[in-house]
Amino acid sequence: MIEQDMRDRIIAEPEVILEDRDVMAALIGANERAMGSNIVDLRGIAMERLEHRLDRLEDTHRTVIAAAYENLAGTNQVHRAILQMLDPLSFEDFVKTLATDVAATLRVDSIRLVLESVQSAEDPALRKLGDVLFVAEPGFIGEYLTGGRNIPLRAVILRQTIPTSDLIYGDRSGWIRSEALMKLDFGKGRLPGLLVMGAEDPHQFKPTHGTDLLAHFAGVFERTMRRWLS
Repeated sequence: MIEQDMRDRIIAEPEVILEDRDVMAALIGANERAMGSNIVDLRGIAMERLEHRLDRLEDTHRTVIAAAYENLAGTNQVHRAILQMLDPLSFEDFVKTLATDVAATLRVDSIRLVLESVQSAEDPALRKLGDVLFVAEPGFIGEYLTGGRNIPLRAVILRQTIPTSDLIYGDRSGWIRSEALMKLDFGKGRLPGLLVMGAEDPHQFKPTHGTDLLAHFAGVFERTMRRWLS
């Protein structure tokens, strides 16, 4: 028999029992055992299915919340990087900031700016910009984006590195495993550019990831470069 004080408490506050899932599951199980194996409790089966659905909904809810926080963190990250990118007052400092402050904020291991030009990469004005700038012959960017295949060009491409990545990363090519490629349009009459972010983690940039934030960053970078080029 239930002790009198516990019995009185249950009668006074029955919702305490109803809101406890473990207690209710134990009571239902006891009720099914009392009815015997020849009786099917449809109400108990329905409740069990509802519990499974509730568990799935709770898992989905947690996943959505986690994704929302991750997206907000990514947005703040890109905004900070954009502000850092707009601070320099000279093109040389602008390029160097990409490899230091901006790369650290975006948590990437390498940032390279690829420019197509008929000018030699050995030009002193280009060499003083350091390892950030990579000067290529006209047509290189389209070839690199497509990997030599006949496929449409996208504004932002996320993938693992390819054999020709060695040309861009140089000495770092041995440990860069994934990359984000952002095609840049500098305006009418100018050759295209390419902003390349490389990561040691082979899964940091995957084709299944969203590209909205990177596209926004590339848009700001593109407009900033047009100002410097003019």
